[in-house]
Amino acid sequence: MSSAPSSVPPDAASAFADPADLPGELKRVAETATAWPFEEARKLVERLKRHPKERASDEVLFETGYGPSGLPHIGTFGEVARTTMVRHAFRVLTEDKVKTRLVAFSDDMDGLRKVPDNVPNKDMLQKALGLPLTKVPDPFGTHDSFGEHNNARLRAFLDAFGFQYEFMSATDCYMSGRFDATLLKVLHHYEKVMNVMLPSLREERAASYSPFLPICPRTGRVLQVPILEHHVKHGTVTYEDPDTKEKVTVPVTGGGCKLQWKPDWAMRWVALGVDYEMAGKDLIDSVKLSSQIAKALGGEPPEGFNYELFLDEKGQKISKSKGNGLSIEDWLKYASPESLSLFMFQSPRSGKRLFFDVIPRNVDDYFGFLGKYEEQDLKLRLGNPVWHIHAGEPPRVDMPVSFTMLLNLASASNTEDESVLWGFLRRHVPGVSGETHPKLAELVGYAVKYFHDFVKPNKVFRAPDEVEQEALAKLDAALAALPAGASADDIQNALYDVARPIPRYQDLKAKGATPERPGVSIEWFNTLYQVLLGLGRGPRFGSFVEIYGVAETRELIRKALAGELATA
Repeated sequence: MSSAPSSVPPDAASAFADPADLPGELKRVAETATAWPFEEARKLVERLKRHPKERASDEVLFETGYGPSGLPHIGTFGEVARTTMVRHAFRVLTEDKVKTRLVAFSDDMDGLRKVPDNVPNKDMLQKALGLPLTKVPDPFGTHDSFGEHNNARLRAFLDAFGFQYEFMSATDCYMSGRFDATLLKVLHHYEKVMNVMLPSLREERAASYSPFLPICPRTGRVLQVPILEHHVKHGTVTYEDPDTKEKVTVPVTGGGCKLQWKPDWAMRWVALGVDYEMAGKDLIDSVKLSSQIAKALGGEPPEGFNYELFLDEKGQKISKSKGNGLSIEDWLKYASPESLSLFMFQSPRSGKRLFFDVIPRNVDDYFGFLGKYEEQDLKLRLGNPVWHIHAGEPPRVDMPVSFTMLLNLASASNTEDESVLWGFLRRHVPGVSGETHPKLAELVGYAVKYFHDFVKPNKVFRAPDEVEQEALAKLDAALAALPAGASADDIQNALYDVARPIPRYQDLKAKGATPERPGVSIEWFNTLYQVLLGLGRGPRFGSFVEIYGVAETRELIRKALAGELATA
């Protein structure tokens, strides 16, 4: 199984010869590779050098965290995908001589603080507020608890992507005693932890704050109450029951308490020996505080970086509880897993809108990077996203057309019939089929779904003005004059020849343009897409006409000039 997300079947191993024929060549080039996973991996290599004697083992532990108070969203996947890419880069730098593990950790012992917006049976959850997530009833009725339901959703998806990881539950770690020794360290260094946390809190919150959250023996709820006494010798804390007003003493071990999340994060790093964990930009201050606490406990905080958050179509942060933005299932309905991995790889420190309109570009960019890979030398390959997406073994895929082209073919023919698209494609590649091009077959299926849900409902045809009517009439005549079987370049040249004499479409700033032979502005092509296809943009128009057909394109022009296309 690959150590990076990939939907590539086992028999589709790398079809590219590795140029690193000499032993150590891959490592040598990787040591100066500029792709961000290698930059992160080099920090881990230096970490091993800094503390060779203090480490309990030679193993390097990568961790990702998940809060199962809401359904897993695409950002959760992104964190695992990116961490996996760093893990693979580290394995290359160390030539796989250092054992690595990736733990997907679920904070499923957290108390349910509010009812998510995107779940059924909200009344059931309302009655369970305050209970650990693994004690909250499952509103979907499929698992013993809400926490287990969400954990299963996360694991099923990570498994489907082929990630190599170990799932770990906070409930299991607390209840089994795995965290006991480190919890006692927190109790022993109680004042140090408080000294880190109190300056970060508002005065009212600081007055009642404690790193320990008792689990009420009477109700089973996670209590956020002042700790009256802490007993290092006995390993207990004492608090006042908010309902009965009685003093209650509980052990901090064995699941008698859990920690507030910043101390909890630090405790987990120390208890498990976490070496690498990334986090969202909104957690920068939390990372700093947890790092200070980890040091107070005698541990070393992990390496990592803060990635920028994903935004929905309104520019708001995506949220598990709100269910805004794209879900994992949404993306995979309309595009390949590889395209999603590419979205996660690109510019992780830059904010990006995560909505349906980003899908086509990422699909096309993925195949674009894949197409370049075969001709690249090793240095360029290590900077190519597909190397990281496929753990160094990208497959060879023949993709004769772009996803955007398929969407435009569906739009021009107004079809949701895959066989119609295959008919157009066979003009371009005789004999092409799902058997000869399985990845193209996937794209055709995705294109039909995307067209039905997003393109078709939003098509707005614009009526041509007088200048555009004259230009379209000339284009019709130019297309009619082309020889049978004209190439995409021949058609594109005809488009240029029609537009150049028209002042509106002249571009004197284009490379090589002269007053006698001006360039052609993008406005001309925008006109064609808006008037003929009802879209704002599209692929190279000459290539579109070659596949769609000259006669069919002339029919679109006739309808546009006759006023049959313009949207009322």
